[in-house]
Amino acid sequence: MRGELDNPGAAFRGMTPLFVSVAVFSFFVNVLQLIGPLYMLQIYDRVIPSRSEETLVALTVLIAALYAFMGLLDYSRSRIASRIGAMAQSRLDGRVFNAVLRRSVLSTERSKPSSGLRDLESVQKLLGSPVLFAIFDMPWAPVYILAIFTFHPYLGYLSIAGGLVLVAVTLLNQMLTRKPELEAVRSSLQGDAFAETIRQQGEMIQALGMRGTVLARWQKLRDKALSATLSAGDKVSGFSTFSKTFRFFLQSSVLGLGAWLVIHGEMSAGAMIAGSILLGRALAPIEQAIGGWPLVTRARQGWASLKALLESTPETDQRTALPRPRAIFDCSQITVFPPEQQRASLRMLDFHVRPGQALGVIGASASGKSTLARVLTGIWRPASGAVRLDGAALEHYDPDVLGSYIGYLPQDVVLFDGTVAENIGRMQEHPDAEAVVAAAKKAGAHEMILGLPQGYDTPVSAGGARLSGGQKQRIGLARAFYGDPVIMVLDEPNSNLDATGQDALNAAIAQAKAEGKAVVIMAHRPAGIAECDMILIIDGGVAKAFGPRDEVLKAHVRNYAQVAGRIGENTAQAGAQA
Repeated sequence: MRGELDNPGAAFRGMTPLFVSVAVFSFFVNVLQLIGPLYMLQIYDRVIPSRSEETLVALTVLIAALYAFMGLLDYSRSRIASRIGAMAQSRLDGRVFNAVLRRSVLSTERSKPSSGLRDLESVQKLLGSPVLFAIFDMPWAPVYILAIFTFHPYLGYLSIAGGLVLVAVTLLNQMLTRKPELEAVRSSLQGDAFAETIRQQGEMIQALGMRGTVLARWQKLRDKALSATLSAGDKVSGFSTFSKTFRFFLQSSVLGLGAWLVIHGEMSAGAMIAGSILLGRALAPIEQAIGGWPLVTRARQGWASLKALLESTPETDQRTALPRPRAIFDCSQITVFPPEQQRASLRMLDFHVRPGQALGVIGASASGKSTLARVLTGIWRPASGAVRLDGAALEHYDPDVLGSYIGYLPQDVVLFDGTVAENIGRMQEHPDAEAVVAAAKKAGAHEMILGLPQGYDTPVSAGGARLSGGQKQRIGLARAFYGDPVIMVLDEPNSNLDATGQDALNAAIAQAKAEGKAVVIMAHRPAGIAECDMILIIDGGVAKAFGPRDEVLKAHVRNYAQVAGRIGENTAQAGAQA
């Protein structure tokens, strides 16, 4: 249901019994923490005066059993808390992944890595860390201090004073370290993002002699992150060291005050030792919270970021499944504003494509061709007007289902880590081998792929290492053909192709038309529109002309005769190849 996981808190729905279990186990763990002071009380006040070895053995056996039980409870609550975090992460993983993907599509900041999954992991780590138990253990501090009061009021007052000092230290730690820790995280993400860009563009950087300059820039970001991390770490370490040292001093002070009270006969030696142990136990959760505060800060930031991410990218409604559409594409008066921009890239565009037709979209750079490709594939939605496939608006289709009907070749072809076959098969775990080969043959890439070291099983990387631009483009074209799509949207499909690749592309377009598909081609070069029946000329985001290819070119292209001649040559070559 839409909105079910639009708030990360919904991931914990139904986990109340687990949190109750952690609270119950924490209750008994903290009760059993009293066995140490009680043991010392019995040893000093009962065993030593009586010199009874039997009592000593019985108490020791009892204490050993109780400690073992306490350890079992502590281990159990740790396992439960870890699984709470794991379950929440498992419930949110898919939702956050989809939100990150949609944010990358709908934001001009898509070039920057999203921290959504890292934010979710930070919350999961907090839930599985000992810092969480400090939250359950802190309410027991008053109980332990009250027990100290039963030994002597002076010890109780000293314990309260020491506890207030540590609480003040905790609050100061929160206020003074929050900003440096956030800055450290932000700087680290910037450095990691720049390093990843350098890794992906390593060949270009080396070819242009940019290694020194990018290293200096990365080092600057790295030093900034390191400085912020050290600053935050120093502050946290300072507060943590002070709290630990002060706790040790406070325990010794309790022993000193207790010894003075023992000398004056106002309490026993056993109560003196027990009071020191109880105080240490009362203040331990506060010290633990101070030491683990960076984890808390990161989780709080992650939680806020997750909430903002999920609220800004709500889940889509469940769509009624539509039958496989015919290759009928209609754009009616569409106006498109790119994400987070105030100026329209396309205005009042109106055209159509029918089965067996190829439409060539031409225009100068930045005229809106790539924007139109994103709209036709459903990546971006028009602000007004409609794009319809066989009468249904694109938003009426489930995005994954719509993607199976559309063969899209983007201007910048990206391959993923996997084999050539897996990339053609749209990264399916077990792609249909026959469909993969068929798609490669349609794209004219079969022979080229067979020439690779391992053929279709040749591994490739996200950077497309060891593959030329033309090879990547032909593999991308084969991926567009995979799954027998209805519509083909090809953005500058011949930008990296040689003559042979161009001929193969024209033959592939001709075959797609023969199969009744509709083809839309964004092109700069005349060779790219050799198989086009219709032409759409875009100028500044506005349709300058739309109609049959030769009529439009003759009316709007100055060197029409030269262009027509080159188109005729490419058409003849494609026919000869077919």
